[in-house]
Amino acid sequence: MAETKSQKKASQKWNEKNRAHRSYLTARSSARGFIRNKATLDDLNELQELINKRFEELKKLDI
Repeated sequence: MAETKSQKKASQKWNEKNRAHRSYLTARSSARGFIRNKATLDDLNELQELINKRFEELKKLDI
């Protein structure tokens, strides 16, 4: 279904106002897609290490 002119304008306005959030959502989606569809066992092992390190960093900030 094609967007109407007003829907397109509203989408563009939201994208401009929420550039950082849109970037976050795009990166998150790309990461999930990579993990689900293309990651090898070596990739997953490396990512698990990175996730564990990030998890510990964030836990320290939560004190």
